[in-house]
Amino acid sequence: MKVDAGLTWDLAKAGAEARALEEMGYSGLKSIETAHDPFLPLVSAASTTESIDLITGIAVAFARSPMTVANVGHDLNAASKGRFILGLGSQIKPHIEKRYSMPWSSPAARMREFVLAMRAVWASWHHGEPLEFIGKFYRHTLMTPFFTPTNTEYGAPKVYLAAVGPLMTEVAGEVCDGILVHGFTNENYLRNVTLPALERGFAKAGKKREDFEICYPVFSITGRDETEVKAAEKKMRQQVAFYGSTPAYKGVLDAIDAGELQPELNTMSKQGRWEEMGDLIDDSVLDKFAVRGTPQELATQIHARYGDLIDRTAAAYTDMDEDDKLAFLNAMRAA
Repeated sequence: MKVDAGLTWDLAKAGAEARALEEMGYSGLKSIETAHDPFLPLVSAASTTESIDLITGIAVAFARSPMTVANVGHDLNAASKGRFILGLGSQIKPHIEKRYSMPWSSPAARMREFVLAMRAVWASWHHGEPLEFIGKFYRHTLMTPFFTPTNTEYGAPKVYLAAVGPLMTEVAGEVCDGILVHGFTNENYLRNVTLPALERGFAKAGKKREDFEICYPVFSITGRDETEVKAAEKKMRQQVAFYGSTPAYKGVLDAIDAGELQPELNTMSKQGRWEEMGDLIDDSVLDKFAVRGTPQELATQIHARYGDLIDRTAAAYTDMDEDDKLAFLNAMRAA
């Protein structure tokens, strides 16, 4: 199983950090879009590494157009000699409309078209096909030689899609090369909702499971002493509560018979009672979402729960030092 690491947003440090993580043995580096651009750190990483995958995990698709994302995806894949993985996500309606001032509608259908539009652009650049993409949400019908990249040796990047609900998951299976499973999931949901939805997508596209990667960063609780473990546990309860307050994620709680928590968590979130929300996540719920223990025990539990389900992972929301990171990596290889 491949193991990925997060990459700093600090452009002055990203290149050196990427090289160090590659030397440690990580399979991929993920750059996320929160307060900073997710693509720029990977530019630095591309120039200081040789084999590690470079992944946006995620970049917000609906904040951009298919053409702009196709362009940056092409450039990063060329710069990294074919190692870039374009990880996309939809975000949620309030952020798209109120933060990005962009349109929102039918997110699964729009995302499917977004990816197909990018692929049409790449086909124009890499295979000389006429650009004639006309969809419900996007329209791309103009491409001239002046705007066509010539450094096409490494082709288009792979596209992975972040998905929680079955409709978006089915889109991932149909038009993408992999799925970025949300950290807020559990084994029951993966087996009973995620995998069947992916299979429906595979069937539409005539694809096979072995042609697709499932990436799941597993919520993890660890620490060097009891104080650190307790602090990590409290943080994880709050993290689970935060995601559980989202109405669209109620199905994930339903999968472990905890759906009744969602409306209560949602109400508390609107009241700003963020810390109190974590108190509603008892051990029976927490242990469905997180693995816990030493770095070696985390690896053992990840393999035991998800070894037959996923292809890539990470110990999510942990603050391990260099020795613990190496111990976790070695344990993942040995498990």
